[in-house]
Amino acid sequence: METIWAILEDVMPMPWWGISVVTLLLIFAFIMNISLYRRLNRRMKRFEASSITLQTFLSGHQLDTLLQECVQKLVHQEQLYNEISTRLTRNENKLRDGVDRAELLRFKAFENVGSDLSFALALLNQDGNGVILSSIHSREESRVYAKPVKAGISTYSLTGEEKEVINRAMHGQKI
Repeated sequence: METIWAILEDVMPMPWWGISVVTLLLIFAFIMNISLYRRLNRRMKRFEASSITLQTFLSGHQLDTLLQECVQKLVHQEQLYNEISTRLTRNENKLRDGVDRAELLRFKAFENVGSDLSFALALLNQDGNGVILSSIHSREESRVYAKPVKAGISTYSLTGEEKEVINRAMHGQKI
C-alpha cells in the first residue's frame, strides 16, 4: 500500500502542492481581509451617524456648543466667587474690628452721692481691643476718663469696676 505522500507525488510534484496550499491560504486571508474591511466601514458609518445624534439634543443644540457655554458660565462663576470672597474677607475684617461686646456697670463712686451716677462702659471687639469709658460723679463735679484696652488689658491703671466691666465684656454675650 502506497503512502499518501506517494499518491500526491504521482498527481503533482510536492513543491507545487506547497505552493497551492500557500496560494489557497493567501486567497482565504484576502477574502477575510475584504470582509473585515467592509464590516469596519459599516460600523464606522453607524458610529458617525450615532455620534451626530448623540451630539444633537432635542433642543437642537450641538454638544460642543453646550460645553463651551458651560465653560464660559463656569469661568464667570469663578470670577464672581473671587469677587464675593474678597468682599466677604473685607467685611469679616471690619466686623472683627467693630465693637461687638459692650458692658455697662453703674456704681456709687462716693458715699455721700445719692444714686449710682458713676459708670464704667467697656466697648470691645472680638479680640478684646477697644476702649473703656469711666465717669466719676460727685456733688461738685463729674469727670470722664477714656482708657484704651488691648486684648482685655489696659496700659493704664484700672479701678475694680473697670476691671469687672472688661471681664464681663470679654466673657459676656456678643452684640
